[in-house]
Amino acid sequence: MPAARDLIYIHYRHLTRGIRMAQMTGGDALARALISEGVDTVFGIPGVQLDGLTDGMYRKRDELELVVPRHEQATSYMADGYYRASGRPGVAMVVPGPGVLNAGAGMATAYACSSQVMLLAGTIPSPLVGSGLGALHEIPRQTDTVQGLTKWSARPKRVEEIPDLVHEGFRQMRTGRPRPVALELGPDLLHAVADLKPGEPFGVREPEAPERDVAELARLLGAAERPVIHAGGGMRDPRAFKLLARLAELLDAPVVMSENGRGAIDARDPHALPAFALWELRSTADLVVSFGSRFLTPFGQQLNIGDARLALVNIDAADLRPPRRPDLAVNADAVAVLEALVERLSPRASWGVELVRLREDCGVRIRKQAGPQMEFVDAIRAALPEDGVYVNELTQIGYVSTYGFPVQAPRSYVWPGYQGTLGYAMPTALGAAVGAGGRPVVAVTGDGGIGWSLQEFATAKKYGIPLVTVLFEDSRFGNVWRIQRDTYGGRFIGSDLTNPDFELLTRAFGLDFALAEDAAAVEKHVSAAIAARRPAVVKVPVDVFPSPWPLIHEKH
Repeated sequence: MPAARDLIYIHYRHLTRGIRMAQMTGGDALARALISEGVDTVFGIPGVQLDGLTDGMYRKRDELELVVPRHEQATSYMADGYYRASGRPGVAMVVPGPGVLNAGAGMATAYACSSQVMLLAGTIPSPLVGSGLGALHEIPRQTDTVQGLTKWSARPKRVEEIPDLVHEGFRQMRTGRPRPVALELGPDLLHAVADLKPGEPFGVREPEAPERDVAELARLLGAAERPVIHAGGGMRDPRAFKLLARLAELLDAPVVMSENGRGAIDARDPHALPAFALWELRSTADLVVSFGSRFLTPFGQQLNIGDARLALVNIDAADLRPPRRPDLAVNADAVAVLEALVERLSPRASWGVELVRLREDCGVRIRKQAGPQMEFVDAIRAALPEDGVYVNELTQIGYVSTYGFPVQAPRSYVWPGYQGTLGYAMPTALGAAVGAGGRPVVAVTGDGGIGWSLQEFATAKKYGIPLVTVLFEDSRFGNVWRIQRDTYGGRFIGSDLTNPDFELLTRAFGLDFALAEDAAAVEKHVSAAIAARRPAVVKVPVDVFPSPWPLIHEKH
């Protein structure tokens, strides 16, 4: 075992000294370690390599619920949605080989969106790992696959290592940039019996703001006449919600939210602006301060800020490096830096009434570019309480929502970030609904994306998860179809869809169904479904929409 692992084990033994050992299986110890970390739900699908763990979970079934979706892909999506709605780590469980590969899309999305997700991945029997003998579910170099989708991963060699590695995984998720982790677990270890302790969570140090960097950032802000605040996905922490608003008020400055940063500040705040507002602001801005963002275009270039100076604040040092060219790079927790800034700055005048015009202009541009889509976005917003969770999909309504849906509360907007994972919305929203603490959850999807997860209607029914899915049907992959029409002269290939009767299918699964022919009907039926607290599908037949892209990708 590597020296670092030995140190972890020694640390674990120190923390748990005095806790009485007991004879238990590796599966028992793992289940109890999860419970000690505050886990009450695991999203997973049982299988022979995991029998030792599921048996351990059975003995703790009053404290640890196993939610079983119908596809392994949904396990990691649900764990991600659970984390993003609740702020508590989500846990997924799959068998080795095809199970790990199926869960990969959700793990990649969690990685892109900095989500705290732990994957419990089975392996073939430990003595056979790497043998290439064709054991059930064996794939070559599974560990390499898992490592490519996680911040940290481990495979215990002895049953005694299981509890401390569980706690180290949670420490890793809660330290630095939050990203998924994984444990690979052999069936032999899960069944092995030993004198074990479940242990206790490892301590995590509260992040601190470096005084020198905060002072320099405050100096830059003090010298700037037209500062702009930029907020990325690292600002989804509820603490940032009020702090950003306060900083904007102190500086009299706009807050531009990236696609993944929506919900960093209440969209109704007089300083809040969508991502494309930066295109106008940069013409007169003299300083842009970005918190918790990669600060790149989808094509890997630094965002264009004109002649303004740039300060980047990010906990991940990799997100401060080229091709970015910051005048000040602060490698620290963005929320801690934000809190320190708010404490030392004084109110000042800056953009003034121009912010009112900017917000009005942005609203006009959105409705001019994507008015038909915005009718539906407005309808869903009207039906959903301000703290209700909106899970956005890569669909024509979803693209417009990245700049047009007004997020009004923290942990209430979910988007797949740069991963752009088609079909993730419905299973992710199921996990969000489990973790949302009774807040309503609405998923927006299209007839293309829903094809990845139709089987999860059964999961919603089985567990009574009150998810409302708004399904827009146009019988095509809309974005692909538009590109083929506009760029390739109407040479359509592979972009049309043949759909089932969604009403018949929905009712066959035992879910509520409503047909909405227009935006008013969408608001009516979504409101009714939320009130009913039952899983429901609202189908909306639509035709070709105006392109949403001119307000997403800037022309070069």
